[in-house]
Amino acid sequence: MSAIDRLRGLPALFRRRTSLLLLAPIIGVGSVALGAVVSGPDDAKVTGLLKARLPKTEVTKVDCKKIEGICEITAGSNLFYVNPGARYLIIGRVYDMETRQDLTAARLLEINPDMLVGGAAKANAAAAEGPDEAATEVASAPVGARRTTVPVRPAALSLAGLPSDGAIVWGNRAARQTVTVFTDFRCGYCRALTNVLRDMDVRVVERPISVLGSRDIADRVYCSKNQEQALHAAYAGEPFKAPSACDTKGLDANEKFARAHGLSGTPVIVRSDGAMIEGYRPREFLEAWLNGAKS
Repeated sequence: MSAIDRLRGLPALFRRRTSLLLLAPIIGVGSVALGAVVSGPDDAKVTGLLKARLPKTEVTKVDCKKIEGICEITAGSNLFYVNPGARYLIIGRVYDMETRQDLTAARLLEINPDMLVGGAAKANAAAAEGPDEAATEVASAPVGARRTTVPVRPAALSLAGLPSDGAIVWGNRAARQTVTVFTDFRCGYCRALTNVLRDMDVRVVERPISVLGSRDIADRVYCSKNQEQALHAAYAGEPFKAPSACDTKGLDANEKFARAHGLSGTPVIVRSDGAMIEGYRPREFLEAWLNGAKS
C-alpha cells in the first residue's frame, strides 16, 4: 500500500491538511554558499541563517511563501526544505493532497527543463530511500550547476488517425502555432503545463485520456457548454456547472489512440509537425521547441 493510500485512511482532521511532507532525517549534509535569490524578509532571514550554518553549498533561491510553514531551497539542480528558523533541514517530497500534485517533482522539472517526468522521479529518489542516500543527494550538488541534462529521445507521433471529436480546443484559436496535448485531469504535471500554455500565444488542442481514472471528469468537461472554462476549473479543483449528457465517443477514440501508441503517461505534447515530447516543460523550453517546428 502506498503512502498516499495509507493517508486516505487517516481521520478527517488530518486529511484536511493540504500538503504532505515526506521527509528523511539527514546527517552530515554539506552546505550553502549564498548569492541566492530572495523575495522577502523571511527569505532574507533564512538566507542569512543558511549562510552561517551551511557555508559551502550554493543556494540559488529561497522561497518561504510558496508552501505554508516551510521554506523551499533551490541549490543548483537540487531541492530541499528548511523550517522558517532554518534549524531543521528536510530532504524529501512535498505532496499537495488537494491538487494531487507532487510539488517537489514539479519544481525539479522547472529547475531541470531537459528532464523527463521519469527522470525527475529518479533524481529525487534518494530522498525516499534513507538518510545516507538523501544526504549524499544534496551534498553532491555541484557548485554553479544550473540543470541536469537528460537527452530527449527524438520521437514523432502522427495524429492522422484521430477524429476531430474528442478534442477540447482552447487558448488563442487564431495563433500561428498549434500544440496538441494528451492529458489527464488528475495529473499534476498536466495542470502545471496547462498554466504555462495559458500564458503563451498558442492554440491548444487538448485530448483527455484516463491514465489516473479521470474519465468521469473528462466526460463532464467535454460535455460542458463552455469547455475551456470547465477545463481550467477542473484542473483547479473548482466546481463547474454539471452539463447535460453528450456523445463522448471522441474521448473513446482518444483512449484507443493512446493505447495503440503506448501513451501510458501524461502529459504528452505534440507539435504541428508531429514531433513529440513527454512530460512537463517550462515556458522557455516550449517556446523554443515550438519555434523549431518544420514547416
